Amino acid sequence: MPYESLWIYPVFLVTGLVAGWVDSIAGGGGLITIPVLLASGLPPQMVLGTNKFQASFGSFTAAAYYTNRGIVPLADAWLGIAMTLAGAVAGTCAVQLINPDLLGWIIPFLLLAIALYMLFSPSAGLREGPPRMKRSGFYALFGLGLGFYDGFFGPGVGSFWAVAFVSVMGFSLVTATGYTKVMNFTSNLVSFLVFLAGGHVFFGAALSMAAGQVLGARIGSKLVIRRGSAVIRPILIGVVVLTTLKLIYNRLAAGM
Repeated sequence: MPYESLWIYPVFLVTGLVAGWVDSIAGGGGLITIPVLLASGLPPQMVLGTNKFQASFGSFTAAAYYTNRGIVPLADAWLGIAMTLAGAVAGTCAVQLINPDLLGWIIPFLLLAIALYMLFSPSAGLREGPPRMKRSGFYALFGLGLGFYDGFFGPGVGSFWAVAFVSVMGFSLVTATGYTKVMNFTSNLVSFLVFLAGGHVFFGAALSMAAGQVLGARIGSKLVIRRGSAVIRPILIGVVVLTTLKLIYNRLAAGM
């Protein structure tokens, strides 16, 4: 099988690097990694578990970078981490009991709404603004909700987080991206541990991609801090549109 061949490991490494770069800026790295893992011949459950493992490295690297640069004070994020953790555990358990097909139709339209919001609100995220909710209420609502969603289904969760931080908490896109990576790492880690317990992680591919993720995430995080919303906005909109098209294609293909 291709995934057992040595030549595929450099491909995994480069894939992880590109995905880590994209993920650290706007999310959506799974659009790159999952097709490559599927093309390598891995079974679907192994693909999902391996993807969560390697994505955890990228989201951790980006989260650590933003935290160390003072973009995300952990003292202000601990409640969000706790709520996201609880939501992700619930979502990961629920996906084993409930058919997620309905979400496959609903989420593309929500993502499309995000793309339109970013396109027609050019000033959104350019600077900090007043919050529209108390931080505790925000984390209770979005931490549990988006944590559950990431554990249950997942595509586009980084975009949902970023827009929630911008539109509800009044964060700039740079700050929103930093907080998003912290929450992404939390839910990625929960999902990875569940897949690991089930034996659904192929460590050869996972470690190769993880090495690329670390490098790509560091490069992308530096770019965000240096260039700000000028680099985040177009990549975020592009990722949202591609995720939307991919989900619609998956639904249509499944119905054929």
